Amino acid sequence: MSVVPIRLFGDPVLRQRAEPVDQVDHNLHRWIKELVHTMEAADGLGLAAPQIGVLRRLFVINLPALELGDAPRVFINPEILAKEGWDVAEEGCLSLPGLYAPVGRYTRIRVRAQILEEDTLKTITFDAEDLYARVIQHELDHLNGVLFIDHLPLRERARLLAQWKGLSAPSHRTSSD
Repeated sequence: MSVVPIRLFGDPVLRQRAEPVDQVDHNLHRWIKELVHTMEAADGLGLAAPQIGVLRRLFVINLPALELGDAPRVFINPEILAKEGWDVAEEGCLSLPGLYAPVGRYTRIRVRAQILEEDTLKTITFDAEDLYARVIQHELDHLNGVLFIDHLPLRERARLLAQWKGLSAPSHRTSSD
């Protein structure tokens, strides 16, 4: 199993825009395996390539966790074509473990992406709603160097980041603790 470390907040790769996937090769197959295995090991709903240090427009979504299918789905070079509705719901992120905040997202989106069929990229268009739409938007943000906390008011973002720094700080316990 090829589980790789998930990049955490503060890693500069998380703030960079990912480049399109332009060819099917051994790297693409390796990245897909690493994304799927790492997402499953972390019990995530989705994982984008920049979160494992790969600056390519690629993410995976855990469809079984969303009760939408029996296997994770891979999206390559995704883009949102249309959006409507709006809802605010709690979000978290594997790159900011332990942090959750209410984030506004569109409730219905139309997406165009490529999927891998054998060794060919096939373009598909589909509609997603509710949690599925939210996860797609969250992962697509990662491809653009955006984190869920960027959607929050500045004060709330600062409060959460201070909380996260407390959660992620190494313990300074002594043997008498």
